[in-house]
Amino acid sequence: MPKAIDHDQRRRDIIDVTWKLIVKGGLEAATMREIASEAGFANGALKHYFPGKDDIIQGAYQLSMDRIVERLTESTKGLTGIDAFRAIVRATMPLDAESRDSARVLLAFWERGLSSDTIRDAYQGHLAGWRSDSLELIAQCRAQGLIDTDASDEEIVREMIYMNVGATVLSAITPDFSDRANLEAMIDGFFERLGVPRETGPGSE
Repeated sequence: MPKAIDHDQRRRDIIDVTWKLIVKGGLEAATMREIASEAGFANGALKHYFPGKDDIIQGAYQLSMDRIVERLTESTKGLTGIDAFRAIVRATMPLDAESRDSARVLLAFWERGLSSDTIRDAYQGHLAGWRSDSLELIAQCRAQGLIDTDASDEEIVREMIYMNVGATVLSAITPDFSDRANLEAMIDGFFERLGVPRETGPGSE
């Protein structure tokens, strides 16, 4: 009796291989031929699992997002208010090897988004959710007197997103310029501008 094929697992394997190829050599390394070879498929077999390369790249991007969500969930466990906000900001910055790997995948995803409406729309959806969740948390912190700044909530979110995206790009291209010490100092400076003492929250030592 032939062994049943787990198609969902095969899709996950293809996405995992693609993620690793992008981390190792960028988007150019993740050719359909190379993905198929690394995943143990015959050339052309990927079409049975994904309509096209953009769908595979989007899957690799989603894998990065899932890993970020896992870090967010773990880092904010038991935290509220400004401590939760600080933990969220730190969890989305490329502070360790795993998050720097995710940064390389994000960079490839953004590059692909220049020519793909599907990829671009997927990121814009993520960005909208990130912005909405952050605005809600910032409003809660401000209502509790935990934030003391003349900057509007929207301005705070914009600075946070620009800081994160800039750090993501630089960590992938010029890692020496964006080492952990510099990134930690950037995060501390961001919260100091919100009127939050440097010693508040985890990871601020």
